[in-house]
Amino acid sequence: MIVMQVPELTLNDGYQMPVMGLGTYQIRGGQGVNQILAAIRDGYRSLDTATNYDNEGAVGEAIRRSGLPRSAFFVTSKLPGKYHQYADATMAIQESLYRMGLDYFDLFLIHWPLPKRDHYVEAWQAMIDARTRGLLRSIGVSNFEPKHLDRLMNETGVTPAVNQIEVHPYWAQEAMRQADLKRGIVTEAWSPLGRGSAALQEPVIQDLAGKYQKDVGQIVLRWHTQRGIVPIPKARHLQHQRANLDLFDFSLTKDEIEAINGLSKPDGRIEGQDPNVYEEFD
Repeated sequence: MIVMQVPELTLNDGYQMPVMGLGTYQIRGGQGVNQILAAIRDGYRSLDTATNYDNEGAVGEAIRRSGLPRSAFFVTSKLPGKYHQYADATMAIQESLYRMGLDYFDLFLIHWPLPKRDHYVEAWQAMIDARTRGLLRSIGVSNFEPKHLDRLMNETGVTPAVNQIEVHPYWAQEAMRQADLKRGIVTEAWSPLGRGSAALQEPVIQDLAGKYQKDVGQIVLRWHTQRGIVPIPKARHLQHQRANLDLFDFSLTKDEIEAINGLSKPDGRIEGQDPNVYEEFD
């Protein structure tokens, strides 16, 4: 069996992060453990979970069963909105680690800013302090807009390492990518393939798949990585897991990247989740 090697990038805090990860949303239970184990055996080392996915235990179990040392993995989890107040956030981080059977997270994110509740700075401070205690290595955010990022930075002096946001061909997020880049923040993409949206059937993507002898998903994931974005595709099936890693033997041209960017729509979000107003899982 060939184990694929995933390149890494350096975050603004000096830690290394793989440029591709496995999303685990809706991958749960014993079946989920087996699916994650299969991905690990094929070369996935970055595993992305969240308290709200109800699967931190399955991800932790797959890590233990893999036989690989903890240091081989880059594990991400996320803080849910109901735990944004400082004391709640502090305990939630500890509980996530207990559920996973880990001593630390490589990356921990605030899942949504929830500006109407307005506790995200408090949550950020709790994460800064948890990092000082060794529970977290890199800390970041998810679904944050520039004004949310700037408030964190201005009020705490600490810049997020990562901002995980919705990015796919119908929601290219070029302005947000540039905003992250300007601040030294790595952009991650959730739902990088658009959850099976019609974008994968667009002629420009179909034509590129034919040109490079790749499938449409590989074209889109390569579009992400060449823009400096870290995609976190979910894949349950071994064939898809392997295909999603097989990206690094071809490169799109600048014009081809721009052509895919051109598919972006003003209303391209999958479920209309605007971080300025969205109330997480209420």
